[in-house]
Amino acid sequence: MAVIGLVTDSIKMPNLALMKLSAYHQEKGDIVDWYNPLFSSDYNKVYYSKIFTFTKHYPYFINNIEKGGTGFDIYKTLSHEIDILQPDYSIYPDIDYAVGFLTRGCIRKCKWCVVPEKEGYIKSYRTVEQIVRPDSNKIIFLDNNVLASNFGIGEIEKLSKSNYYIDFNQGLDVRLVTDEIADLLVKINWIKYIRFSCDTTSILPKIIEVAELLRSKGYKKDIFVYVLGIEPEDTLYRLNELKKHKITPFMQPYRDLSSSTIINPELRKMARWCNRKWLFKSCSYEEYNDKKRKYPLKYEETIKYFLELEGEKDAVI
Repeated sequence: MAVIGLVTDSIKMPNLALMKLSAYHQEKGDIVDWYNPLFSSDYNKVYYSKIFTFTKHYPYFINNIEKGGTGFDIYKTLSHEIDILQPDYSIYPDIDYAVGFLTRGCIRKCKWCVVPEKEGYIKSYRTVEQIVRPDSNKIIFLDNNVLASNFGIGEIEKLSKSNYYIDFNQGLDVRLVTDEIADLLVKINWIKYIRFSCDTTSILPKIIEVAELLRSKGYKKDIFVYVLGIEPEDTLYRLNELKKHKITPFMQPYRDLSSSTIINPELRKMARWCNRKWLFKSCSYEEYNDKKRKYPLKYEETIKYFLELEGEKDAVI
């Protein structure tokens, strides 16, 4: 019997690779737990999965370590024997949903994305039945472009007729949303909302068109859009247009894969404004960026502040 340690840089989302490694070792009778440096000599092997290139490396030396994940090596994968296993959710006791991929890969070759090189062209991977867990009716899918796959669309059709609540947390490809696809999407039980991406200005009209289409078919929730920031002026234009059409953006400043540094520091400031929704809704970026103004820190005070700027001196919120 071996003692296995786990390390990861992904905090908010469960690490699928580590969950499968945990399942594999527990099937062999090994003890699996999160790595504790106070008991470093007790571990026979430690798996370190680093999802992001920009997160800090684990600060302590670890013996018998095996590293993987995009943060270390985009080509390294689990063996087939381990990859086919159901994830071990016991290492994330607070997670009440299943997680997995219906498809792997993508049809696009976006220059800022690692997926085409890491996973290749779109291909089927798992069915809904192979991903669900018996103790939950919620699933978070990690697919990069599920709508580019007929297999993926077929699985979405099954989900549209099911009682599962789902999320595609990497965003759907809005360019592939047809009237028929929109019909499926509005039938889905969404955990939060539908997510898309708007990485270039050329995609913006399609985002707005699809948002109007979904709403016309009865979709009531937010439409959430990842916005990749590369050039500040263009990025701000996309953010303002999405705001105008009541579409919720989340801005992600571009980082080169080989660097942890955001290419343009202005984008970091723009992301702070956009991603704090009480700021994004209450003021323009120019107002937020005005060094001469002094803004309150609390949400309620900020809303009242801008109402008063507009002439509503006795604003009540």
